[in-house]
Amino acid sequence: MKLIASLLLTATSLFLVAKSFGQIPDSKTAATILSGVSAKYKTYTSVKATFTMKTEGANNKVSETQTGTVYVKGNKYKLELANQEITCDNVKIWTYLKDANEVQVNNYEPDEDAITPTQIFTIYEKNFLCGYVEEQTINAKIYQVIDMTPNDKTKPYFKVRLLIDKAAKTLYSAKVFDKNGSHYTYEIVKLTPNPVLVDTYFTFITKDHPGVDVVDLR
Repeated sequence: MKLIASLLLTATSLFLVAKSFGQIPDSKTAATILSGVSAKYKTYTSVKATFTMKTEGANNKVSETQTGTVYVKGNKYKLELANQEITCDNVKIWTYLKDANEVQVNNYEPDEDAITPTQIFTIYEKNFLCGYVEEQTINAKIYQVIDMTPNDKTKPYFKVRLLIDKAAKTLYSAKVFDKNGSHYTYEIVKLTPNPVLVDTYFTFITKDHPGVDVVDLR
């Protein structure tokens, strides 16, 4: 599920917490930028974000492009893709395969190697070295580039590059550099703060999917 794990990175890189950074070039600037983004996002109780995901191979050729929507409230989330939905209430996780009309139910046990919604809320507090790289202008907007490298070298990725909208203090995109040479680039198309999301939205309702095959893997 490496693709899904990477997808969750962009889907949930909306709450940035910047408290502790390693001593790499311009880490102070990176801390200042991320703290500004964090201050804005921490005022939100929930978030809806639509995004695109582009997968590139080692030759930098695009092999796949997807669109999706993510809803986040506290430690709960729902991820909607073209052919599947992943719903998590922080206790159980449901993976619904639309084409097969099948839902797989598991206990929620985040993989330490995956970047998940519950981890992303505090991911900037520890285990990463963050450094400011430069400013880039894209479509007349200025973006601040920040590179994050994990302290744990056993992670399947070796770098995450963030582009922060300088004026809006919001995340524009994230690029995950996998050790196998693949790149996953995620761009936030639209961000909606504080949508009304009841807790039951983060559970899979069987009756809403007539004929669904429930596969309990717990």
